[in-house]
Amino acid sequence: MTAIPESAKAAVDDLRERVAALHAELVRYGLVVWTAGNVSGRVPGHDLMVIKPSGVSYDDLSADRMVVCDLDGKLVEGDYSPSSDTEAHAHVYRHMPEVGGVVHTHSGYASAWAALGEPIPCVLTAMADEFGGPIPLGPFARIGDDAIGRGIVDTLTGHRSRAVIMKNHGVFSIGPDPKAAVKAAVMCEDVARSTFIARQMGPLVPIPQDDVDALYDRYQNVYGQQGDSK
Repeated sequence: MTAIPESAKAAVDDLRERVAALHAELVRYGLVVWTAGNVSGRVPGHDLMVIKPSGVSYDDLSADRMVVCDLDGKLVEGDYSPSSDTEAHAHVYRHMPEVGGVVHTHSGYASAWAALGEPIPCVLTAMADEFGGPIPLGPFARIGDDAIGRGIVDTLTGHRSRAVIMKNHGVFSIGPDPKAAVKAAVMCEDVARSTFIARQMGPLVPIPQDDVDALYDRYQNVYGQQGDSK
């Protein structure tokens, strides 16, 4: 097992705290059940990540129970086995250097779209703001290796969306840091619910592309306080 470099230890300790705390947000927003779902974060300046241990209850998660892996998904430090989604997270970090956080959930309405095998069309201003268009559908892939990671990268590369609905599976979201990735997962479920309900009422009405572009630009560059993570 490779040791954590001395220069990375402070960053790892900080990230353990933040990643552990962010799992409570998944529970708070109703995105997970039992032990399913996970948050990870890339250790800045190092080829390492912190991720949830496999099969541990959310009530029992703490900073000291988070595990550290390299970007090949191999355990570097921790007393528990890492999440079964570790190789998917690692693949994203290896191939998307701008990503600092990855989240996976089986949130109910977004997973319903996954079961339908359909992307979520951009029919709400909140979707245009946050995702810059539809939330895309990624391919079906088995759990346990980097096949899911390959699907995430192939789908989101060049796409404005920070979330992908993996066919017959659930949601993966990304961000420049773990908190932003959690926010994307929360917003994905919110718009998945609204659009799913709306489609039971009648046909969905897409927002024209020029309006989507304008809404996305305003939200990303004007909305909120400068320097804050949206």
